[in-house]
Amino acid sequence: MSRRRLSRRQFVAATALSSAALISAPYLRAAGAAGKLAIGLWDHWVPGANKTSTNLINEWAEKEKVEVSIDYITSQGNKNLVTIAAEAQAKSGHDILAMPTWWPHANSDQLEPVNDVMEPLIKQNGAVNGTVQYLGQLEGKWLGVPTCMGSQIKGPCSRIDLMKRYADIDVQEMYPAGSPPKADNWTTDTFLKAAEACHKGGYPFGIGLGETSDSVDTAGALFQSFGAELVNAKGDITVKTDAVRQALEYYKKLISVLPPDVAAWDDASNNKWLIAGKGAMILNPPSAWAVAKRDAPEIAAKCWTHGFPVGPKGRFAPFLPFFLALWSFSKNKSAAKSLLTHLSQPASIERLVEASGGYDLPAFEKLTTLKVWAEQEPPKGTLYHYPDPYHQQKLSIAASPAPPKIAQQIYAQATLTKMCLKYAQGEKMENTLAWAEDQCEGFMRT
Repeated sequence: MSRRRLSRRQFVAATALSSAALISAPYLRAAGAAGKLAIGLWDHWVPGANKTSTNLINEWAEKEKVEVSIDYITSQGNKNLVTIAAEAQAKSGHDILAMPTWWPHANSDQLEPVNDVMEPLIKQNGAVNGTVQYLGQLEGKWLGVPTCMGSQIKGPCSRIDLMKRYADIDVQEMYPAGSPPKADNWTTDTFLKAAEACHKGGYPFGIGLGETSDSVDTAGALFQSFGAELVNAKGDITVKTDAVRQALEYYKKLISVLPPDVAAWDDASNNKWLIAGKGAMILNPPSAWAVAKRDAPEIAAKCWTHGFPVGPKGRFAPFLPFFLALWSFSKNKSAAKSLLTHLSQPASIERLVEASGGYDLPAFEKLTTLKVWAEQEPPKGTLYHYPDPYHQQKLSIAASPAPPKIAQQIYAQATLTKMCLKYAQGEKMENTLAWAEDQCEGFMRT
């Protein structure tokens, strides 16, 4: 196997964004006679998941007689984002590249439209959720094909025993495996009372208020449940509204019963909190449960993944999709679109979801009831409601529905969690709102 090397232009672009070196070694090569295709995928954290995607691509390549190379690119140190930026600047690199959340919009002027792939897939697999439409489309043009690989909902993972003991809530009864939720009383008020009760019992909810994704995603869902938007879909600043004030008041009460160091939490902190047996709930995809299953099985056996509480304006859950995007400078677009279609077939998606242990989530409506989620254990059915099979929640992303290039700045700068901390730590409400309004005005100028 040969090693893929960065050109000088790629290296300069990459190091401008990150001091980390970009390492991206091809995973396989298959001889063929119908051209070449270079693919850059997210390096999955689940052992064996990469092997399954490799097998799927290899099977397609053998049938289509295409010579393929696959790079699995880690998100640690943002190396995947560095790769996207380097290739965009150099106008050279992979034909297909995995892009998380905001990055198709950020590179929209250099992506090949994939409407001819997406429209038949939607007819076949059902509609995609609103967050995928928001992040994956621009003026009617599909910027990428949503992939289950790496896509996730960050919903509540509760300790069955601790929620019963301290909050008098049976999460298995509320979200029964194999049946629709019975969650009408699972409101933001109930959520807050449960957080207070578990804090009093010595097992606080593990909800971060830092500047990384897990913290921002939670704040986004709770803000949206109050109808709180910093910037609306038209691009108007809407910080100084009653809905935003209500969300801040709610968060101030919640922060008072969270662990004292949550302002410094990163994306690993809530996982460690659950696995160490310190808390009654975290908000996370099943990665924390999966690690507990390996390292602390007695904890994993007491965990149940379920839906978000409903607020005055609805029930929202953070959904972070990955897309497989095709550069406009790709040299083999017909082969690339054929592969995107192959990877989006129900049989392919089911294999990928099973390889991830149920972590990966398809965006298509008809593919949210695969058997893998019902079969995961311990306890059996613990992930049944993870993909929201009854569509009880609106899947969303923090800072939406602002225009994505503005929302990306609100998200990246953790404006929501910073607002919550400012107000909870004694800043006056109007001063907090004025600060956030100034931030948003700045984002519009960048």
